[in-house]
Amino acid sequence: MKIINRLIVVLFVLGFASSCENLELDLLDNPNAITPENASLNDLYNSVQLGFRDAFLNAQGTPGAAARMYYAGGGTYEDFAPAETFDGLWNTVYAGLFPDIDALLAISEPGGFDVHSGTAKIMKAYMLITLADILGDVPNSQAGQGTDVISPGSDSSSDVYASAIALLDEAIGQLSGTSAGSPAYEGFFNGDAAQWIKVANTIKLKAAINTKDGGTVSSLVSGGNIITSAADDFVFQYGNQRNNPNSRHPFYNNHYENGDGTYMSNYFMWLLAGDKVAASGAAITDPRIRYYFYRKVDDAGAQDQTTFSCTFSIFPDQSFKPAHWEATSPNVPYCIIPNTGYSGRDHLNSSGIPPDGPIRTSYGLYPGGGQFDDDTFGDTRAAGTTGGLGQGILPMMLSSMTDLLRAEAALTLGTSDDARALLESGIRASMAKVVGFESIVSATMGRSVTLRDGREGTIKDLFGTNDGDIDNYVASVLELYDAASADGKLDLVVKEMMIASWGNGIEAYNLYRRTGKPNNMVPALEASYGEFPRTFLLPAVHVTRNASVSQKAFSDRVFWDDGSVDLY
Repeated sequence: MKIINRLIVVLFVLGFASSCENLELDLLDNPNAITPENASLNDLYNSVQLGFRDAFLNAQGTPGAAARMYYAGGGTYEDFAPAETFDGLWNTVYAGLFPDIDALLAISEPGGFDVHSGTAKIMKAYMLITLADILGDVPNSQAGQGTDVISPGSDSSSDVYASAIALLDEAIGQLSGTSAGSPAYEGFFNGDAAQWIKVANTIKLKAAINTKDGGTVSSLVSGGNIITSAADDFVFQYGNQRNNPNSRHPFYNNHYENGDGTYMSNYFMWLLAGDKVAASGAAITDPRIRYYFYRKVDDAGAQDQTTFSCTFSIFPDQSFKPAHWEATSPNVPYCIIPNTGYSGRDHLNSSGIPPDGPIRTSYGLYPGGGQFDDDTFGDTRAAGTTGGLGQGILPMMLSSMTDLLRAEAALTLGTSDDARALLESGIRASMAKVVGFESIVSATMGRSVTLRDGREGTIKDLFGTNDGDIDNYVASVLELYDAASADGKLDLVVKEMMIASWGNGIEAYNLYRRTGKPNNMVPALEASYGEFPRTFLLPAVHVTRNASVSQKAFSDRVFWDDGSVDLY
């Protein structure tokens, strides 16, 4: 009965019941409710895995857009992220994931199912840290208490972090040396407890970097039990089934059915297309760009005037670049990336939507299982029949991210790691992950073609990334690193972390708040853009239906953000 009460009261708090007067408390024995007596442990564990995936997916998009990984519209931050923004996340976590985890633990822990309970605790800890990172103070200690606490109060973000770290430590203890059976289906590491311990320690590592705890970072690194290779990568793997159920990556669903799909962030595409410049003055093109984005045209600037929504001009004329960009982003292009096919939108552009579907850049092969950019310049709106059919990943923590986080810590927290070596290894790990996606479009990569200039070869030979391309890129970045000031070195590490984290907006958002970098982060399109959300507003469904909670402001900071960096 305790579990039933918790589930029903969570639904009440989140607004699925209109008033306590309408609840007949003597009729709460729902025959369909999950209880220890009727729950299937493995079915419940499957629900936890899917709830965790959905929660992380819902959490990462808006923060990533604020950090320019994705496009953010709205004109101002207030219009871009109103209080309703995270209603879906709130319901997913507090009405689904956390009650499911509590119910799972009530069954698994007395029975000694350590892998079930330990991994569930890691997923809960990860989401608690994520909620604190993006929203600040949130319910935890009073949440899920059934009829005992109708309106749970919020815990401080520092207490939420502490609770999450304690859960991780509990999980590590349970998973260390356990002989317990694994779940019937565990979609991350096939029930390998040792791999989950690495995940738990890596979550602790990123939390320690957020909180500037260099001692804990060094201890975790010296312990060696963290994510360090592709085999350790913490990802959710999507399928390629279109219906019943649709198992494909949301990026694919967004751009490869019949709709135009969301805009790409011009700034993020620019990071790969032309941001870095060699000593010779030549632009350094990132080899990952053909895997990250698919262009529908070869020149986005050579279009009819009705195609553009540049705000300050009819055509993407760079002389109309906003004057307030000059102080921070003088080389970042305006409206589109000129002389290429990359067509997205500038930060907080709130213009109307023109008929630009045929030229709008799409998500590519990585991480969403879309199309590799092989200069075919086709339309991705093909009823879900092209590219990798959505067989992508949701990257929660990769070995490349671990390396680059450690590089950041070496530069900012004074750990004994070699930042330059980790910058290189992080880039190479990211490249390997991305290029590995060629396997899901092997027929495309192996197709032989003859180009207009007479060159012949396979798509892989002509357009794919090889070891030489990677070596050249790494050498170029390290040359820039060696010539840079201390600030410039950190800026390079941050940019590489942003690029390697593609598909994980939480890391981009935390990175920006920790460092205030990249140094050339593009401002909003308009000079008046409101206030950058150092944390986001609490969800409307929480504030309007919980008597113990009042709405907060964008200026409210998560405890580890000391406000020392300027964010815009």
